[in-house]
This record gives sequence, C-alpha cells and structure tokens, in this order.
Amino acid sequence: MEGRCGKAEAMETLNTDIAIIGAGPAGMFAVFQCGMLKMSCVLIDALDETGGQCAALYPEKPIYDIPAHPGIEAAALISQLEAQIAPFATPRLLGRRVEGLAGAPGAFTLTTSLGDVIHAKAVIVAAGAGAFGPNRPPLAGLAAYETSGAVQYYVKKREALRGKHVVIAGGGDSAVDWALALKDVAASLHVVHRRAKFRAAPQSAADLDAAAARGEIDMVIPYQLHALHGTAGVLEVVEVADLDGATRRIKADVLLPFFGLAMELGPIAQWGFGLDHGHITVSPATMQSTVPGVFGIGDIVTYPGKLKLILQGFAEAAVAAHAIHPIVHPGQALHFEYSTSKGVPA
Repeated sequence: MEGRCGKAEAMETLNTDIAIIGAGPAGMFAVFQCGMLKMSCVLIDALDETGGQCAALYPEKPIYDIPAHPGIEAAALISQLEAQIAPFATPRLLGRRVEGLAGAPGAFTLTTSLGDVIHAKAVIVAAGAGAFGPNRPPLAGLAAYETSGAVQYYVKKREALRGKHVVIAGGGDSAVDWALALKDVAASLHVVHRRAKFRAAPQSAADLDAAAARGEIDMVIPYQLHALHGTAGVLEVVEVADLDGATRRIKADVLLPFFGLAMELGPIAQWGFGLDHGHITVSPATMQSTVPGVFGIGDIVTYPGKLKLILQGFAEAAVAAHAIHPIVHPGQALHFEYSTSKGVPA
C-alpha cells in the first residue's frame, strides 16, 4: 500500500494501535495527538481523499474560527493538517467504509467494504456527518437543474460563479459565509431566507447585514423557494414566496440551496452505540462511547454542551488520545507534556 498521502489498495491485514474512522479535520488531528503520545494510527474513510466535507464539499469555503487564522479556506486547512501529521507516516485506507467491528479494548478487529482487516487496540469514530448528502428543496423539475449545474449544493470553485446571477437560499453558516465570499464575484447576489435572523456566527451575520446595507447583497426576507423557471436545465428565474403566498421572481443563473446535510450512519448504527437523534453519545471527560474502547469525536458525537465546531473536534481529539493511552500502553504512566517541551518526531 502507499504511504501517508496515497490511496491504499485492498489489503489482507493491518495492525495498529488506533483505527480512526473518518479522515476529516477531527480525525486528522487525532493522528497528531495520538502520534505525540507514541501511538500508531490508520485513517479509514469512504471518500477517496482526506479532508471530509472540507475537501469534498467546500474546499474554497472560508473558515473564520480556527485559532491563529483570521480566515483560512477549507482546502488550505486540510493541507496544513496534512503537513502537521506528516511526521507520523500514517497509513490511509481511502475509498472504503468500515462495515464490521468486533472485539474488546486492546483487541478489536475491523473489516471494510473492500475486504481489509484491521487489528487495533482502540477505535476513534470521527465520521462527521456519516454518509452525507444535501437536503434538497421540494421543487418541481429540480433534477434537470441539478444535472446542468444550475442548482449546486456545494461550491468547489468560486471563480466558476464569476459574472453569474446567483441566488443563495438558507439561513445557516454556509449560506452566510458563501454570500460574503461571492458578493464580489457574482454579477448579482440574492439571499433568500424565511426570517431576518440567521443561524450563523455573530460577526458573519453582522458582515452580511453591512454588505446588504452597502447594496452588495439583496436580502430577500421573509421568503422561501417556490419554483424554478428555465428551459432544458438552463435556469432563468428563481421564484420565491412570502408567508402570505405572494410571489417574487428573481433573475438567476445559479441557485445555491444551503439547507444542511442529510446524515446516515450506515453500519456504524448497528454497533451497539447509545444514539441520540443519529449521533453517538459519549462521555465528555474521555470521549468514550457506550462501547468500551470505542471513542467518538467531531460532528458525529453528542453530549451536554456539545458545539459543532471544528475547533471543538480538535479538543475532543486530544481528550480521546489521552483517554486511550492506558489501553495502548497499559501500566505505563503518562506524564503530561506540552509539545513545546517534547517536540515533534523528525
């Protein structure tokens, strides 16, 4: 198999200290935290590349809440994480999903959809939204516009929208962040939301209001998507309706509906975890699930006070790594050290 950056071919057996299911930001940072504690890992992901949603769905999306980065694009964040974990030469099993889990702390066996067998002493589930897909608006003729690219749920290349008439629908972080990112690229930009309050970071929401006040963004509130008009998949008009049913037509080349992701755990749901609305329940003190020796971090887990932020996933990775150490190195005392003291392996 290839090393740290390549897609591994199917293999018969792999022995490691920790199997990490999910190679998004939280899973990648878990490699660093475990490596610093002298524990080996393997990354497993259904996607063909590391980075999770950041790489697959919105590589050019700006992220503003990563410490020491006032703003960083998702793809750049993944690149930095790759550089951070490079010293540990962690194997990757990409393009397959974990289908079976058996065993106990110190002796787990995992099997994948391509027939891989992984023996691990502990498991970290960092599967993000699981098998994810967009929540689609219930609009007639939607499929034709999806096929032509007139309706897009993820923005891979901001420049592809330069000079386009763009309509964004939604009220969360994705809608707000992309409105701010596209306001200087699109020929016109409308944001459709059913109420004036947005579920976004306060500063981002304030920046959106300021851009609207300057005339850079047209806020279409309170409205919701009603219909699409065009020919042979070529979008011409997005029709919206207010709460009283009154409609408005907006010239549009592209519609970006940001209504979140539909989450499916897949085989993970059958592993005996305590689940709460499709999320794995864990103890925040250790990040251990109800299955001993199996830990969870990132968006897939829930506990009182949980925030779905990448930075919290990073902190959870550190907590899980320290909790796993006694399983991997039983009887060995773990003396906490700062990375500035012990350095990173060359």
